[in-house]
Amino acid sequence: MTEHENDPHPTADQEQAPTTVPTAAPQQAPREPGEDATTHPAVPDSPQQEVRQEDGAQVSTDVTPPGIPDAAIPELVIISGMSGAGRSTAAKCLEDLGWFVVDNLPPALIPTMVELGARSQGNVARIAVVVDVRGRRFFDNLRESLADLEAKGVTRRIVFLESSDDALVRRFESVRRPHPLQGDGRIVDGIDAERELLRELRGDADLVIDTSSLNVHELRAKMDAQFAGDEEPELRATVMSFGFKYGLPVDADLVVDMRFLPNPHWVPELRPYTGLNEEVSAYVLNQPGAKEFLDRYAELLQLVAAGYRREGKRYVTIAVGCTGGKHRSVAMSEKLAARLAAEGVETVVVHRDMGRE
Repeated sequence: MTEHENDPHPTADQEQAPTTVPTAAPQQAPREPGEDATTHPAVPDSPQQEVRQEDGAQVSTDVTPPGIPDAAIPELVIISGMSGAGRSTAAKCLEDLGWFVVDNLPPALIPTMVELGARSQGNVARIAVVVDVRGRRFFDNLRESLADLEAKGVTRRIVFLESSDDALVRRFESVRRPHPLQGDGRIVDGIDAERELLRELRGDADLVIDTSSLNVHELRAKMDAQFAGDEEPELRATVMSFGFKYGLPVDADLVVDMRFLPNPHWVPELRPYTGLNEEVSAYVLNQPGAKEFLDRYAELLQLVAAGYRREGKRYVTIAVGCTGGKHRSVAMSEKLAARLAAEGVETVVVHRDMGRE
């Protein structure tokens, strides 16, 4: 993605420099966020023409600045819908799929967000914006912003999360929070007011998902089906070595105990080193049952990873422990992480307690 060129004029004739007479005001520099749109328009509102003299005749050429090149325009999804229908879950799902997600962005700033993404040189290729009635008076600008995006050639999809009144009332009562529009009335009053405000937007939606009978995992599966394409949802793994004497990692999803293997601590020539040392690693892996354990556990993780993907789980922490977190757990963590990486799982290795002794 590159910034659009501000000099669209054709190359001058080599024998006779053309006389250029612009018929409209020259394009001003793109405005920065927060600047007055009437003073610094990002894209001219009216076309510009260039008048050239060629062989004694005047030739007019449209030189309207191209704005954002098509290849640079980020993919845009607008997430909206009823409060309590699952907007946050849908947004988190897109974030896990690699989208740049902005929650509760005032609609008037959506075109600016797209322009900033276009200038990110490919770093922000997909943008998801959560827009809802929490914006209050800003929400009224949504229709104008959508028209602005269309005028600039930005394609967008609107995802609308819907749910029945009964389901929404149950959800608000379970979290003991008021509906953002109920004021001094009841929850159902706020729901009715919100439905009326969102009626037109719902009609324009490209995808409507009724979450009345869906749980979080089922909603994520529907979002994955729409936006993950043919690719299987990516799973990221953290393999963490630790010492049992320092306590279990609180964020561990799976815990493995390496204390069934002989401890290199009792080998004098290995004691000063860690499991990152080749001699220590070879000592651990050559113990009876070590390689068999690595093979079996790697197979087990393939089965677990497939289930995690089906359930919409994107991150898993595998804690590998030994007594002090210095030798056996470190060596096995490195080998296990290498197996996962070879199977296409994005893997990070963390040695929590190495160096604490």
